[in-house]
Amino acid sequence: MERTARPTIRDVADRAGVSVATVSKVINRRYGVAAATYAHVMRVVEEIGYQASLVAQSLRNSQTMVIGVLVADLEPFSTELLKGVADAIRGTGYELLVYSASGLGDSHDGWERRSLSRLSGTLIDGAVVVTPTVVDVNFGTPVVAVDPHTGTSALPTVVADNLKGAVLATEHLIGLGHTRIAMVTGRPDLESARLREQGFRRAMKRAGIPVDEMLVVRGDYQPEPSARAARRLLDAPARPTAVFAANDVSAIAVMEMARERGLAVPRDLSVVGFDNLPESALATPPLTTVEQPVRRMGREAVAMLLRLINGTDGKTQIRLPTRLVQRSTTAAPPPRGKGTR
Repeated sequence: MERTARPTIRDVADRAGVSVATVSKVINRRYGVAAATYAHVMRVVEEIGYQASLVAQSLRNSQTMVIGVLVADLEPFSTELLKGVADAIRGTGYELLVYSASGLGDSHDGWERRSLSRLSGTLIDGAVVVTPTVVDVNFGTPVVAVDPHTGTSALPTVVADNLKGAVLATEHLIGLGHTRIAMVTGRPDLESARLREQGFRRAMKRAGIPVDEMLVVRGDYQPEPSARAARRLLDAPARPTAVFAANDVSAIAVMEMARERGLAVPRDLSVVGFDNLPESALATPPLTTVEQPVRRMGREAVAMLLRLINGTDGKTQIRLPTRLVQRSTTAAPPPRGKGTR
């Protein structure tokens, strides 16, 4: 009869011709099993598809050999970061659990505390938490934060040099001759958004160009709010000649709104993004942007987390460099008068 129930440890023992105790030693990596027996049992485990309960395993070993990656949502940034996480975990003996809080809807504040309380100790040995809103609590398990909440993080963190990247983006536009430069900002609760706006303002001040506060509009790193911000900017009587968007998603939304209004990028409007996600190179035209090494951030976060889990010393605050990637969405501003209506 074809087996439909999930294989049990007794099924493994019966098929392998050994005791349940022997199978338990093998799957829990304990001593006292001959190499040939170990290999034989593992072959049977693979053949019948047996999987030990992570909860039961953790209760016996105080270790699950699973790390979690917790995200507020599976959007382009977190998806790209997961690729780096997958690279880093390969060959370590750990498995990966990805957990999204997107089902919570708008009630995202504190999502990482709720999520970790469900997972830590019994399902995962530690977690990489992406864009956490809480940074000053003891989660009871090793945690590394990527792109944390505004303020001084008490957690080990991996970030990009957001300040320098924003300065590079703004200086690029200034160098092309733009003075009426708008910014579509990011999520105000994230340190990265605060630093990108700070970099924009710093570059403008260095160049002696006053910031028109009517041209600084919130986009939250998301398409819809960024589209609304772009509509407000581009429908103004004196629209900007250039926009620095706090991420690529926002920049692409700006470009779409410009296209709807019959504006050509970069002839009528220059646009710079931030992230250098794959979508930026595929945009029409390809987006000039600031690259933060998102995949490397994922790899560094996993390496840091494994050091914490294993109790070894190492850096707990990592800031990675950013650079400007010039493509086809920036040019000199239109002749005087062409940027207004």
